[in-house]
Amino acid sequence: MTTANKHDVIIVGAGHNGLVAANYLAKAGRKVLVLERMAHAGGQLVTFDIGGVAVDALHAGAQLRPDIVRDLDLGRHGLKTGTPAPYVSLLPDGRRLVLSTHDAAATRESIRQFSEDDAKRWPDFVAFMDRAAAFLDVAYRTPMPRLPHVGWEAGWPLAKLAWALRRLGGKDMFRVIRMMSMSTVEFTEEWFESEEVKAAVAAVGIHGYTLGSMSAGTGYTLMHNWLHRGGLAHRAIEGGTANITHALVAALRANGGELRTSSDVERILVEKMRAVGVRLADGEEIRAGAVFSAADPKRTLLGLVGAPELPTEFVWHVQSIKMRGCVAKVHLRTSGAHGLPAGTLAIAPTLKYLERAYDAAKYGELAQRPYLEVTTSGGIVSIHMQSAPYALRNADWDSAAADVARIAVDTLAEQFPSLPDTIQEARVITPQVLERTWSLTEGDLSHGQPILDQMFFMRPLPGWSNHATPVDALFLCGNGMHGGAGISGAPGRNAAQAFLKASK
Repeated sequence: MTTANKHDVIIVGAGHNGLVAANYLAKAGRKVLVLERMAHAGGQLVTFDIGGVAVDALHAGAQLRPDIVRDLDLGRHGLKTGTPAPYVSLLPDGRRLVLSTHDAAATRESIRQFSEDDAKRWPDFVAFMDRAAAFLDVAYRTPMPRLPHVGWEAGWPLAKLAWALRRLGGKDMFRVIRMMSMSTVEFTEEWFESEEVKAAVAAVGIHGYTLGSMSAGTGYTLMHNWLHRGGLAHRAIEGGTANITHALVAALRANGGELRTSSDVERILVEKMRAVGVRLADGEEIRAGAVFSAADPKRTLLGLVGAPELPTEFVWHVQSIKMRGCVAKVHLRTSGAHGLPAGTLAIAPTLKYLERAYDAAKYGELAQRPYLEVTTSGGIVSIHMQSAPYALRNADWDSAAADVARIAVDTLAEQFPSLPDTIQEARVITPQVLERTWSLTEGDLSHGQPILDQMFFMRPLPGWSNHATPVDALFLCGNGMHGGAGISGAPGRNAAQAFLKASK
């Protein structure tokens, strides 16, 4: 069955980027249809039930960029800004390093137990990171040109971006430029002397990525994560991250857009090198003037479009996109007497500890001493476990899931000995589950690692950073695009704006 062409744009995937793009397009008067494979919208921003409690499945906190919230009037649709929380490094000797970007006095007092000089430098460090993140935000709002094809139209936004960098001042400008290629070890050593402070900050730079604290470019990912979190700690959304989805869906419907769930797109239809619609798994074909995909670039181009429809050299470049997921999640339902405090809790005591955890993942092994980030919600303890590589060398994920839970609980129990006896249920999300359930290639939450050769005009690959593809009327708007790798909505907004500008 073929549905007549009554839609201007079909968007594949109702994750946050797909919904953001749909809202901008619908608000501009386009007839938009969003198709979602799962029974509910949200993508990575979903909750599931554990013992009658709704738990954020993948992300402990999130925030769309403020301009997106304002443009789409999401506050009117129920979205409330997340509340700041402390970032707490749990140390082996029982001490706690509490870092907050909102309570400078308390943070300086906490740092003072390790270094008086570091306590004095903390306010300057936070101020610099805020300025660096603000510049990065401008960069993520700036459309990237298809190098080497840079004309006046593409060059002008880049000139404004260069001016934004220059306005940081000479000292900060060079600091930001150097920071992008530095490792977090090198960067934090320029600011602090205590190992505890350096490791706590460096951990945020590798959170979610297959990188170690000594990896080049983790200065950039630290800046990136600082921007997306609004500091070091996760910013929890009232009612959970799914409320971002609820607000986006409500806004889409108010703008006249259409959402269909349980609609699995099997193929993006291409005729004479132009996207003309999609075919669903049940055989239904839906035609449209253009197609946006919020899925990752590999899944979109090699799976939904197919290599035979694409130029050979382009296919090779797509195959070379580095995914490399290495994150597992463990959700524990406890009696409530677990003893963990509120906030974002990190087990990242030293820079060498972080690097050794990465070394294990690098060689296809589960780290026995992993880097963890932990959050709580009542009796629920949610553990983000780094160093759980998608490609295990001597095991498979069906059997290794139990090892993830054991390692995570044992590591956390060293700090909170009463925790194991309070556990009533455990849910484990492995990289393999991320691929099977969320269609994330190699379990990569970022749709492609945000590393030096996959950032800015090289994301998702060189020459194709402007959301277009070799297939006319097919656009990419997911996390794998410039500004992605996180919950900001920037790729969805940028893709919609590029399409609307080209449509004129």
